[in-house]
Amino acid sequence: MSNGVEWALHSCVTLSQSQEPVPAARLAELHGTPPAYTAKHLQALSRAGIVRSTAGQVGGYTLTRPAAAISVLDVVQAIDGGEPAYRCAEIRQRGPLGIPPEQCVRQCAIARTMAAAQQAWSHALAGVTVADLAEGIDEDSGGTAMADVRGWLLKTRG
Repeated sequence: MSNGVEWALHSCVTLSQSQEPVPAARLAELHGTPPAYTAKHLQALSRAGIVRSTAGQVGGYTLTRPAAAISVLDVVQAIDGGEPAYRCAEIRQRGPLGIPPEQCVRQCAIARTMAAAQQAWSHALAGVTVADLAEGIDEDSGGTAMADVRGWLLKTRG
């Protein structure tokens, strides 16, 4: 998983706290991430329909739907794509002890295990929303993180 996933998730959590569009440069500043790289990931989120951008002096990014309707899996797939992490190359059919393709009527134990792990991972990420992350981050900070984010966004907007 790329660093972009972490940055995109933090950006989505931040956007969930704002009533106004947030410029990409402000998100990059808040998270200490490279502005161009942050903008690239925001564009990927935009292509996936998670955020939308508005142009102009008060433009920036907003979530397209409530944070409770955006899963962590949505963000991961927007940034890293929807391909599974493991791809079976059927190496059991290669080499001096290779098995003929007609004997490979089902996936091997490795492929089955990796597919089950991918499914569990996807299911776990689909069950957590951006709103859940914001709540968890707030709990981790003793209840101050999201208020601090909202205050910072308001203070730096002008």
